[in-house]
Amino acid sequence: MRCRETIFGLITRENHTSYPVACNIYRTILRLLSICAVLMFSGRSPGQIDDALSVILQNKQIDASTLSIFIDKTEYTLRIMCGDQLIKSYAVVFGGNPLDDKLRQGDQCTPEGEFKIRGFYPHKSWSKFIWIDYPNESSWQKHRKAKEQGKIPSTAQIGGEIGIHGVPDGYDYAIAHKRNWTLGCISMTNTDVNEIYPFIFIGMK
Repeated sequence: MRCRETIFGLITRENHTSYPVACNIYRTILRLLSICAVLMFSGRSPGQIDDALSVILQNKQIDASTLSIFIDKTEYTLRIMCGDQLIKSYAVVFGGNPLDDKLRQGDQCTPEGEFKIRGFYPHKSWSKFIWIDYPNESSWQKHRKAKEQGKIPSTAQIGGEIGIHGVPDGYDYAIAHKRNWTLGCISMTNTDVNEIYPFIFIGMK
């Protein structure tokens, strides 16, 4: 996990006529701190917080078919990438067990590895559903190995229907407070899932 530390220097003067200047500096620092807090809390990068993904792609003249998705379970972020270039970052939450890799149905873990988008559609409960191809061959290998090692019951099922989706109406605070409420899916605010949805395509990584 990358940590950033900002050190502010305090400048004082004995001349009381500089008090208004000091107040202005103080207010500026407070505004900067507020902006930094929002950026850190949302998982978004400076300069992107107010820009819709469509606007960023248009301004940078990026072909949407070159986009990919990178999800970081440690930092609770979903990143839209173009090669190695970060385009935009969104806050997300995960299954009830956000730390471990998914090995079976019902473990409430979010799967780790490389997946592709296999489908996407509107959803009545959480706005949109972006379906990933779990379980893929790598998932099956982990599942079988876990059975061999006795980590999961021999009768355990691998599960499925994992994807990226929004939240029930009025539940955005779950994302803001990092409440891992799903059974293993990746959840983001409805505003955010609606923003990325037009740029999702079958086979997207």
